Amino acid sequence: MTDSNERRRRSWRVRDRRGELLRWAGWLGFAIAFMAAAVPIAERTEWAFFFDAPRQGGDLLVRMWPPDTSILGSLLVPLRDTLNIATLGTIGAVLIAFPLSWLAARNTSPHPVLRLGALLAIAASRSVSSFIWALVFILITGPGVFAGVLAIAARSIGFVAKLGYEAIEEIDEEPVDAVTATGAGALQVGAFAILPQVMPTFLGVAVFRWDINIRESTVIGYVGGGGLGMLLESAISDLAWRQASLILLLIVGIVLAAEALSARLRKGAAAW
Repeated sequence: MTDSNERRRRSWRVRDRRGELLRWAGWLGFAIAFMAAAVPIAERTEWAFFFDAPRQGGDLLVRMWPPDTSILGSLLVPLRDTLNIATLGTIGAVLIAFPLSWLAARNTSPHPVLRLGALLAIAASRSVSSFIWALVFILITGPGVFAGVLAIAARSIGFVAKLGYEAIEEIDEEPVDAVTATGAGALQVGAFAILPQVMPTFLGVAVFRWDINIRESTVIGYVGGGGLGMLLESAISDLAWRQASLILLLIVGIVLAAEALSARLRKGAAAW
């Protein structure tokens, strides 16, 4: 009888008492943080507009349908501009990010000061959205495609360089040691021992970023960066909802096609 009672008292538990307390403390902290964020938002929300939103949304969809296909021919040039913004911006970012990632990696950076500068440049690029970059370059160069390309490139540099220098830091050191043992210099070691290991990663990241930039190029166009975004902003400002719906459908089609293409290209990069 004593053994049976002992076994009951020692029944198996998923977590011990300390783990249970930490789990409930975590949930309590989450609930407090959620309420601290939700209450001020709720106090500033116009609930009459909130509950009227489904009716307004339905009315907007009625006004947007059917799309105005008469403007389809005039969208070809902005469509080309959107693709060019994403493509040229990605290419420019990769050309800058490649040496930047080389300077930022611990095992390839020639000096700690250069590494620090590279890391700061990567952080600056990643901390500012493409939308803000577009506003900055529009002030400098004026609205248009060129400002859009610069904005996409400025935002993409940090993304590509961060993943690039992480890939360089994770390389297998045995090929590096083998090439170094032959008396090769730093450039030869980089070309024959490091570059073959990280090139598939760079290609895959570049294609992935291009896929992202297809979407972002439409956003920056909305603030004056060129492409379909400028036409979308104009259609919405003029309350031309049928034209706006056609532009939106075209943007969705571009994004889906870019995703399918980038998936194929990333597979090819992985096998490169």
